[in-house]
Amino acid sequence: MNYKIKSRIWIEADGSILLGEGRVSLLKAIDEEGSLSKAAKTLGMSYKKAWSLIDAVNKRAEKPVTTSSVGGKGGGGAELTAYGKSLVEAFETINENCWKFLDEQIKNTKFK
Repeated sequence: MNYKIKSRIWIEADGSILLGEGRVSLLKAIDEEGSLSKAAKTLGMSYKKAWSLIDAVNKRAEKPVTTSSVGGKGGGGAELTAYGKSLVEAFETINENCWKFLDEQIKNTKFK
């Protein structure tokens, strides 16, 4: 039998969620799409929900994570700041290391 530990992690700032898998997915989609509305659509999320999540991340982070431009003839846009990109990278590294650790724990445990 092949056992696997399942877990989800998130990072809190002063007791409130800063980043988790969903928020990181949204940030990555913004980076790829260049727009909050397109990112939300890609993830099957309402614009209102996406805006609310990004607003919360920006308010809880030490520096802005995204920047936006107002729509016009060419439409508006959103992008990650360098700080935002570093947070996504840090979260993904922590998450990956957590999974490696959990995989080792189950391998080293007599679970039979």
